[in-house]
Amino acid sequence: MSVPALKAKDYKSAIKPVWCPGCGDFAVLAALTRALAHLRLPKHQVALVSGIGCSSRLPAYLDSYGFHGVHGRALALASGLKAARPDLTVIAAGGDGDGFSIGGNHFLHACRRNMDITYIVMDNEVYGMTKGQASPTTRPDWLSSKMTPHGTGIPSFQPAAIALAAGAGFIARGYSGDPAELTRLFVEAIQHRGFAFVQVLSSCVTFRPEQREWKQQVHPFDGVPVDDPVEAARIIQADDGRSTGLIYKGELPVWQLENQVMSALARLEEEFLV
Repeated sequence: MSVPALKAKDYKSAIKPVWCPGCGDFAVLAALTRALAHLRLPKHQVALVSGIGCSSRLPAYLDSYGFHGVHGRALALASGLKAARPDLTVIAAGGDGDGFSIGGNHFLHACRRNMDITYIVMDNEVYGMTKGQASPTTRPDWLSSKMTPHGTGIPSFQPAAIALAAGAGFIARGYSGDPAELTRLFVEAIQHRGFAFVQVLSSCVTFRPEQREWKQQVHPFDGVPVDDPVEAARIIQADDGRSTGLIYKGELPVWQLENQVMSALARLEEEFLV
């Protein structure tokens, strides 16, 4: 007996998002549910893991397995889950503060370890949940925060460049104002075998109202995605940070536990059964 195909709405939980009206994260949720429906993934085979922040509320709004973890640890949790349950489609989600500040070390090693995980970072260049402090991706001349009234004076964290240097095999950037492209990028990222990183320019209209201008600033990357990391580095370094699309896709060895290790772990678990 065939299982009927699910629609995007079937992947949404009954919990209503509490994001601010106009938040870009609404579009991310919509694009992710459409991507899961396109891939026809059973809900019980999907696990979404997050850290702390506005965007990290995402697991509550998805009707699948989910874990709302602690600050900066989404990738650590997702890696452990994927190691234990390689049969699951594991997706990690969070924001620029959660992923690139306290979670920055996990980001580096998740890229180089190259487990089969999709990592979605909703980047609004601000700490939204804690009322508007500058984040790692905030540009040094942003003057609107009371915490940094003269700007940070610190160069912005460059997610795509760092991901490439750390060894990620799939690097893309999307925009919440273009949900169709975002859906396509999520589909490709989930299908990619290995660590897939998608940076989403997701505007915060509450603390960064000027980000409404992103609609006029974003533009597609020139050319087709590359599989040469040297060429990808050239493209990323020449970019203004507002280009969208798939940047780099390389075929790299995927880390996973060997069968004999899994068997040993299963035997160890049996010793603790009561």
